[in-house]
Amino acid sequence: MKAMADQGSVLITGGGIGIGRATALAFADAGYHVIVTDVLDKQGEAVVAEINAGGGAARFQHLDVTDSKNTDAVVADAEAQFGALDVVVANAGIAHRVPLAQMSDEKWDHTFDVDLKGIMRVARAAVPAMRAKGSGAIVALSSIMGVAYGWDEHVHYSAAKSGVVGLVRGLAVELARDGIRVNGIAPGYIRTAQALSEEHSLGPAGLEKAAEFIPIGRVGEPDDIADVAVFLASHAARYMTGQTVVVDGGLLVGRY
Repeated sequence: MKAMADQGSVLITGGGIGIGRATALAFADAGYHVIVTDVLDKQGEAVVAEINAGGGAARFQHLDVTDSKNTDAVVADAEAQFGALDVVVANAGIAHRVPLAQMSDEKWDHTFDVDLKGIMRVARAAVPAMRAKGSGAIVALSSIMGVAYGWDEHVHYSAAKSGVVGLVRGLAVELARDGIRVNGIAPGYIRTAQALSEEHSLGPAGLEKAAEFIPIGRVGEPDDIADVAVFLASHAARYMTGQTVVVDGGLLVGRY
């Protein structure tokens, strides 16, 4: 990791593992001060240690995105140190396999609370200072399951990730005149702990099988998504807002 000029501050939810971890490393490499947040304290602290050891600048804070008071406090603490956040990457999410016959209100609500409402909470907390500053970028993680792909036994996940697309559109329009851009990313099959889970997703064998019908010929890696997040937050994407970018190796266009 190379030290670069200060590009500002970025707060990443779910930054301890998978796409969140890769995103934290990518923003650090681009010269941002990274606030890594997660409910996984050990993993989040390890990411921060890796960034700092490599010459970057990062800190960790425990954040449960289902807790409004916790979310507000973490954002306020970051703003006290750095001023208005330059970037928020709302990445925290869960995906549990639950057949419809076993779908309780509690299981449905918990997925929405993390995957959709959690994004709203962190945006709601960060936007006032961004508005006062007149600039900012929010990147929210959706999924191909929320854009064009059905996923059996994950209807709550698909519905929540579809909601992220609508949230991105609505926030983009509401915040555009304040200088705040809001975009989303819809990853395809990415090699993460979630995708490798046989209980809740494809598992190792299923993930490798998926590579056979992905036009690029491989499953995605977390940094394939992280680099797009850095782009969407950058000046290079200055005229983009309200978009959810599919990053799937050509899966959707190749199969559908």
